[in-house]
Amino acid sequence: MAMPDVGEIAPDFALPGPDGDSVRLSDFRERAHVLLAFYPFDFSPICSMQLPGLQAQLLRFRELETEVLGISTDSPHSHRAFAAELGLEFPLLSDFYGKAVSEAYGVLRPEGFCERASFIIDKAGVIRYAAIHDMDQVPDVEKLFMTLASLEDER
Repeated sequence: MAMPDVGEIAPDFALPGPDGDSVRLSDFRERAHVLLAFYPFDFSPICSMQLPGLQAQLLRFRELETEVLGISTDSPHSHRAFAAELGLEFPLLSDFYGKAVSEAYGVLRPEGFCERASFIIDKAGVIRYAAIHDMDQVPDVEKLFMTLASLEDER
């Protein structure tokens, strides 16, 4: 499946979070922008740098009314251990069962795991930024902040 385009309504989903409760994208509508940070694997070297980098910027994201959601095809059990090891305060959602969300966003690799990708979804549920990143590099968060700042300018 192809990656949805900027300007389209983001595919809604419900995925299990670290505590087992389901997190639904549409629950954030009208309340907050959302950064979906797809990543390949818990405990892998680049992901072990990427996610703490997002954690380090969490206050900045929240100042821009943005919730951060990490998504991979790893299990909820793996996510709990990974988040605890890294001290993450944002949820890691598991697309382990069926991998339908990774497929809907066009980031599921043939091998069965996610691309490293970022999507910013505004409060209306519209995709405002979409990018697949180099698997061997931590993505540049400044591009995300530029997009979020432009959303604030539109208000």
